[in-house]
Amino acid sequence: MVQVISINSDYKRSLLEGLELFTGVEPDDVADLLQACDRRDLAAGELLLSPGTPNEHVYIVLAGALNVHVGSPSATPLTTMEAGACVGEMSIIESRDPSAFVIARESTHLLVIHQTLLWEMVHASHEFAKNLLVVMSERIRSHNRVIADSYGELRKVEQQATQDALTGLGNRHSMQAVFPTEISRCLQEGETVSLIMIDVDNFKTFNDKFGHIAGDRALKAVAAVLEQKFRPSDIIVRYGGDEFAVLLPRVGLADATEVAERVRLTVSGTTADGSDSLIQIPVRISMGIAEIYENGGLDSLIQDADAALYRAKRAGRNTISS
Repeated sequence: MVQVISINSDYKRSLLEGLELFTGVEPDDVADLLQACDRRDLAAGELLLSPGTPNEHVYIVLAGALNVHVGSPSATPLTTMEAGACVGEMSIIESRDPSAFVIARESTHLLVIHQTLLWEMVHASHEFAKNLLVVMSERIRSHNRVIADSYGELRKVEQQATQDALTGLGNRHSMQAVFPTEISRCLQEGETVSLIMIDVDNFKTFNDKFGHIAGDRALKAVAAVLEQKFRPSDIIVRYGGDEFAVLLPRVGLADATEVAERVRLTVSGTTADGSDSLIQIPVRISMGIAEIYENGGLDSLIQDADAALYRAKRAGRNTISS
């Protein structure tokens, strides 16, 4: 329902009190313009604004409340506009359709200002113009907060999708995303690349004997040694369960084998360099190493490293094979 609003001198000021666009505005400055405005009544759940539908009005809530939904009318309200607040001004100022769905939360009464009257009010009252700028500024800050929060949530989801929760290393998803790119870069630059597949020996037996909490502690300790012993440029992931994978860019088979042996000795506690990262955690690791061959890729590299790991386990475990 739309009807013309009638304003007389007795309640001009009381009508404007509490309306954010009219804070400090002298009623006489905009009285004639207000008489040309409309009033609209919405029932609870009635749609006022929506993306894809052009808007030519600013709506000021006189009573009731409006919910603002982003993406879908059924989405959780982003915010609620209560008595005194306005909606629709950004789509007019930006000359574009509304960016959100605005729906009456309850029976709501609105003051309706057509865009031509809006600009006339801007010219008629400096206070009105200032209030409009303040509203715009608040909307922009609010939009920026939403974008920042959404980006933060997106980053959190992405991190959860690519990071192993137990060890903090990348997981198999990150391996599938990162390893091929790094392999391709090395090959384009004429560099080799090696892959080490690592398996914690007899991990099921360890879990059965000491419990899953101790098992988790052992996996985190192994991960810590890997991060300590490999270069920052090496890419370490938890491949799954008790397996890890390490990609070594610009490293051939001989150098990868040398590094792997140092890692194995550190994990087993038999290194002579003073490292003792796995005190009281009796685990050992087997390692399979492969170097990429001409025209090879991640799949063939994993297959070759897995085959080498299998040979290491058949050789008695706690050893390295290539």
